[in-house]
Amino acid sequence: SINFSIGRRSLYWTTLGKLNTYANQVTGQVYAVDEYTLLIRDFFYDGLGQDTFFWAGSTVRPSNIGFIVPDEEGRTNRLQRYVNADVTLKLPDNRKLESIKWLAVWDLRENKNLADVYIPEVKSDGVMVMDSKTITILNLFYDGNDTAVFFSVGIGPQPTPHGTKIPDERGYLNALTPYTGKDVTVILPGKMTVDDIDWLSIYNFRTSENYGSTVIPDRLNIPPSLIHIIERESPLPNCEQLHRDLRMSWEIFGPAITFELSGQIGEDEYMAMGISGSETSSQMIGADVAVAYMDGLLGTTADYNISGKFPCTNVLGRNAGVCSDDKVGGVPNGYQIHTYVRNEGITTITFRRNLLNTEDSGDKVFKQEGDTYFVWAVGKYNSYKEPTYHRLVLRGDLKLNLGRKPGEKNCEPFIRPKTKSAEKSWGPLRIRDPQVTTFTVRVGVPGGIKGYSGITGHSSPGVAWYVNGLLSPELYLRRNRRYTFVIEGGNDPNNARFYHPFYITDDSHGGYAKYTEEERKNKKVYAGVEFDRRGRPHPSAAGRLCAWVHNTSHRYSVDDYPTYPKFRKSLKLQCSEGEPTILYWTPNASVPELLYYQSYSQRDMGWKIFIVDEIINAAPSSVPIYWATSVVCVFIAFFYSKTSRTFS
Repeated sequence: SINFSIGRRSLYWTTLGKLNTYANQVTGQVYAVDEYTLLIRDFFYDGLGQDTFFWAGSTVRPSNIGFIVPDEEGRTNRLQRYVNADVTLKLPDNRKLESIKWLAVWDLRENKNLADVYIPEVKSDGVMVMDSKTITILNLFYDGNDTAVFFSVGIGPQPTPHGTKIPDERGYLNALTPYTGKDVTVILPGKMTVDDIDWLSIYNFRTSENYGSTVIPDRLNIPPSLIHIIERESPLPNCEQLHRDLRMSWEIFGPAITFELSGQIGEDEYMAMGISGSETSSQMIGADVAVAYMDGLLGTTADYNISGKFPCTNVLGRNAGVCSDDKVGGVPNGYQIHTYVRNEGITTITFRRNLLNTEDSGDKVFKQEGDTYFVWAVGKYNSYKEPTYHRLVLRGDLKLNLGRKPGEKNCEPFIRPKTKSAEKSWGPLRIRDPQVTTFTVRVGVPGGIKGYSGITGHSSPGVAWYVNGLLSPELYLRRNRRYTFVIEGGNDPNNARFYHPFYITDDSHGGYAKYTEEERKNKKVYAGVEFDRRGRPHPSAAGRLCAWVHNTSHRYSVDDYPTYPKFRKSLKLQCSEGEPTILYWTPNASVPELLYYQSYSQRDMGWKIFIVDEIINAAPSSVPIYWATSVVCVFIAFFYSKTSRTFS
């Protein structure tokens, strides 16, 4: 094992950052010396404050809720003038740095903040080198309060701004989001191995601060990595890695621009990339994107407009959502496909578009000069070859200069474990209780790979039915018994994303409103839809909107929840004003043994209803249980809580 050390005190300390100056010319660089002690180097303060002290606390921002930190002599007197002094401060009463979130120079009389520095929260139980490419950080805590913090690796005695950013455990190359006690496994990109690096760090590239680091020793007795390296060299001169499993290459030649999307994706998945809906950030709403995928042996690229975060839906005579251009009055396809191939699990599609005149007023222009904000996503397409809710999506902003000097290729070979276990779903979830005759039906988030898609095998539109608090469970109903469905799926057709009348059908996909009159002849409706004299359908079970939504903005890690109850606990219920709609239904002797509850306006939101003569082997609504396995440590280091640390 490697012992933790505070740092080589005579050489360097852990940097927390410069004091943020607000008044009285206060300046200085703050370091963490050990778990109790801070050092302010080159501290300057004009001494003109009325009642000024060193002040610390644990509130989100500096406030009058805190405590005085004694000065370098251990006194709590009002601060005098300092001129570029080195000031060592020890927290009182054996308090540790992990107990505070900030240090300030504070005027108590005027209740005024003269200067402050925030203390990042990073800690873990240890670090394991699993093989030559894989490193696991145990029980990692990080507050996620900065947009420029990344996993970084490099050479030399300590972390520097010249380190290499590496993808997080999900393959994202964006800034780190919060971790709360999670084991995080990172894989070194491309051909890089632990022999090529001296340290791993959580590093702030904006402030050049090391939030936590470990030294990687030489000549470790570890096995070689079983990760397969797949090299794919693009003939195009520019390349950017969008995700560990997705990259984009391009070339501007004459009046056209050629793109190549290459991704490690499933056979039934699409890659989407395009210009943001905003000129100042990466935004999906309003974006103009190309959606590329393989349909068997044939490659396809289609032009899409995004006006809402849901599959294209016709509501009140107007298409909205993720719609191909021809469905919103545009030219059917502004892209000309060139090449397409799928090999070793990598799909590569090359396509071209005119830079200016696309003959479609809805198309955005690819600028040859200056920066352009982009968006991208990866997800499944459904049985109708429509893109559905993404599995991977851009986090943060992506800004590229398409007209930059050719030859800048910032891409790595693809990597894939030789054996990859499939994620287990949280299902099957069931309601199989003879005493239950009332079902409360609401909408909610689909829950990623372990959620709706894993439970049903269908791609999700981004919303799913929840029945009695369970995500798309199987329902067991007895014949000739009356059942009550309390529907709260949204009844405002102007809100296409959350307009979901409920109905019962023999169609495993649903979305009755999306079918043509001819297609409806093969779909039978059993409840929730009424037909007028001309045979036109009208949904009759659309109550107010109640939705299970995420309780945090960091939603990309929903598959980290091992069981459904833990996932559900992370959600909150939001309801609009109004009343639910009550639907009564009695399955009679003529009803088939297998039906489905679905959304009238959208496909693939519900699941199975089993119609039985008797509900036997009854059990309460249940979810599967998973057991975790233990891991053997190769070596252990220690990330210290709340301060950046180095190891020696």
